[in-house]
Amino acid sequence: MAEIIELKATDLAAMLCSRVCHDLINPVGAIGNGLEVLSDPTQGAMAEGAQELIANSAKHARAKLEFARLAYGASSTAGTDFDTRECERVARLLFEIEKADLDWQAPLILLPKHKAKLLMNMLLIAAQAVPRGGVVTVTVEGTAGNENFRLISRSDPEKRQKTLMPSGAEELLSGAPEGGVDARGIQPFYTGILARMTDMELSIGIENEVFVFTARPKAAAAAA
Repeated sequence: MAEIIELKATDLAAMLCSRVCHDLINPVGAIGNGLEVLSDPTQGAMAEGAQELIANSAKHARAKLEFARLAYGASSTAGTDFDTRECERVARLLFEIEKADLDWQAPLILLPKHKAKLLMNMLLIAAQAVPRGGVVTVTVEGTAGNENFRLISRSDPEKRQKTLMPSGAEELLSGAPEGGVDARGIQPFYTGILARMTDMELSIGIENEVFVFTARPKAAAAAA
């Protein structure tokens, strides 16, 4: 088995910051472009389109920031547990700008902070599996401390949708990608870090246009 890559805290922070900047640069730039049009008196005919661009780009930026705050950041210093209602709220904001639909079936429970982060990062990978649209179903089961996460992404071939394995996901989740890790692959790599921190065993696969991504306690996985 390949040796797991151990990143320095500064390198991990730098790569995650690069990822957040990459996600935000386009919507923030579009907001700037829209404001330039509105400030130009000769562009009055384009004012309505500029306002729509600003509103849509602000919606994208907010969704990306809310997700990053919960999935990557400290989010709150008030406690160590996250309410799944907050996870659902952020997930629904994200899926307002994704092509896929969200089917959230997680019950109302408190999750330890790093497990909540793991769930949200798994959700982002599951969304990437259906880039042209589909349905991502999120299920959380089990007792407190023994939660199981199951995310299923389904596409509809009749709508010319396709289910894909996100590029490099398996190796990056394992923590031992053959080519190393950079800012482009840091999100699934970070997901693997969270799984190991919380003693969760990840399983990822795709069959018959259905992508299945699960996390369950290592003790239960070993017993199975």
